[in-house]
Amino acid sequence: MPLSPNLRGALFMMVAMAGFTLNDAITKFSSESMNIAQVMLVRGVFASLFVGLLAWHRGALAKPAAMLQPMVAVRVAGEAGGTVSFLIALSHLPIANVSAVLQALPLAVTMGAALVFGEGVGWRRWLAIAIGFAGVLVIVRPGFEGFSIYSLLALTSVVCCAVRDLATKRIPPAIPSMLVSTATALAMTILGALLLSPMGGWTPMTGRATALLALAAVLVIIGYQFIIMAMRSGAISFIAPFRYTALLWSILLGIVVFSDIPDLAMTVGATIIIGSGLYALYRERIVGRRQPAAESAGPQMAPDGI
Repeated sequence: MPLSPNLRGALFMMVAMAGFTLNDAITKFSSESMNIAQVMLVRGVFASLFVGLLAWHRGALAKPAAMLQPMVAVRVAGEAGGTVSFLIALSHLPIANVSAVLQALPLAVTMGAALVFGEGVGWRRWLAIAIGFAGVLVIVRPGFEGFSIYSLLALTSVVCCAVRDLATKRIPPAIPSMLVSTATALAMTILGALLLSPMGGWTPMTGRATALLALAAVLVIIGYQFIIMAMRSGAISFIAPFRYTALLWSILLGIVVFSDIPDLAMTVGATIIIGSGLYALYRERIVGRRQPAAESAGPQMAPDGI
């Protein structure tokens, strides 16, 4: 019996989240043997190659000067800040903790759209945003035992990714998405090269380490393709909440790969964030917004250099 469009879309979304989270796990594992600049550089080389070839195949590179469009530059800058802060946080914190903080991204995009673009946000959604960020504070726990400065970097990544996604909404439709992705991948590769020396220089790599970072780049591309398939399969309002399965994948990989058991604060904070995000998405559907925050936010809820 074939699956309904909504269930098929939900399955595609869960596969996409698995791909993105596996990429994060490989990146975290790789950061144990090399600095994050080298991770960005090597993964960026593979990502630039794969995405560039795909963009060329689709004819998206016909007008490369479009990469210099101001909103593309703002998007790349947001991705750069989000990637560096995310990778530093990921290399020092459990993957589930970083993923939980990143679940606040749709709420941050909703807030940014209201403050920057003047989009209407009712009091219920403002309350959901406030409660969601209270959940972030539960995870970050400033001033309490277990606080880590790297948790603030995870929150910084949320802010930068919100800037990225808000800028993406203002990129002219005539500029192909694959061209924007190519520009982002190239910029992250160059940034990795520039940061390599300040962050400790080059560490000799084994063939296995190189293959893992190539796999990470492939997993991100697979994730994006499944995101597109999911969004084209059924109702956005039904499919979008399945983005939060990224946290489940992060918890599972954290336990299996890194032996990290989520603590009570992370569990409670993540529950608050996800509950607030789902309620905000519900309210957006009720008031009939054309593009919910969960749709306008980055598909993977995290920076990836693409």
